[in-house]
This record gives sequence, structure tokens and C-alpha cells, in this order.
Amino acid sequence: MYCSFCGSSLDKGGAQCPRCGRPVPGAPPGAASTKARDDAVLRLLLPVQRSGLAVAAGYAGLLCLLCFPSPLALALGIAALFDLRAHPEKFGRGRAIFAIVMGIVGTGFLVVYLARGMAPFIPGGR
Repeated sequence: MYCSFCGSSLDKGGAQCPRCGRPVPGAPPGAASTKARDDAVLRLLLPVQRSGLAVAAGYAGLLCLLCFPSPLALALGIAALFDLRAHPEKFGRGRAIFAIVMGIVGTGFLVVYLARGMAPFIPGGR
């Protein structure tokens, strides 16, 4: 028997797919174990089954509030999206997108900050 969502083989008597965690059609209601729920909660709190690049990108995105690691967050976020595309079993797309958005915003602020700070050194600048 195979999962109708992801196509992986199902265990006999299992209430959910071992790969995607979706319920098996025809399983009695409430037969899904609490393991799937526990795994989902664990994935929200800890970087379990996440791309390492996505985790690094997420933290770099948080540090973008300081502006200086913004280009790093942007680069890590883009690299994480490529990593996630190559490894569809991993999670972390939201962190990667967050890092890209924060990287763009932080890099914009950094460029403006540096441009204003360098203005006195440019001939004709204020």
C-alpha cells in the first residue's frame, strides 16, 4: 500500500504515512498516534529536520536589526532556498524567506547609512 499524497510505502496497520505524516485513508478515526503531533510541536520549537542553511539564515535575519549582517542574511537565505529545493524532505522555507526579506531591508538601510556617512568625504558632498 502506498501513500496517496507522497507515494511512499505504508506500514501495515499504520494510521499515518511515515514520510509525510498524513493519515492513511481507511484508518479508524483517532487512530493517528500522538507521535505526529509531538513531532510537529518539536519542529516548531527546535530545528529538527531543517536545513542548516535555513537555520543560519533565520538567525542572520534576526541580526539584521543591527544592519551589518544584512548582506550575509540575504546570501544565506538565497543559499537556503537552493538547499531546500535540492532536499525536499527538509523544512525551513519560512526562515529562508524571512532572512531574504530582512536581508533586503537591512541592506537598504546599510547602504543609506554608509552613503550618508561617506557624504563629507565626497567632493561636493555635505
